[in-house]
Amino acid sequence: MTQTHSVADSTIDTYTNGLVGEWLSLHEVAGRLGIDPKRAKQLIRDHKLLAVHRAGGLSVPAAFIHEGQVLKGLSGTLTVLADAGYDDVAALRWLFTADDTLPGTPVQALSENRGTEVRRRAQALAF
Repeated sequence: MTQTHSVADSTIDTYTNGLVGEWLSLHEVAGRLGIDPKRAKQLIRDHKLLAVHRAGGLSVPAAFIHEGQVLKGLSGTLTVLADAGYDDVAALRWLFTADDTLPGTPVQALSENRGTEVRRRAQALAF
């Protein structure tokens, strides 16, 4: 029997919450993307976005929405991190933790169109 991954199985911890900084509700994500909230939830189910449970409910890091679109390269990076065994919270920590070799955080590098560099580092995590 195939086990399905429900939307945002993870609850965020205080440390990771602080790393991420600004969060968006599903309605805010939908508004910024110009889509229905149900479609925003589908993006999470399809691993195009990552969301976690916080005090206010299901939340997405604001940095994942760039100029009215899902951050370019995010989906592929999330897939690589999942393949490396990272759960949602660990993936968030990795994406928002500074890496001197990039420089900056992986999410900053994605926003600067340096997704290939980010995915190379993520792939190295699996070994």
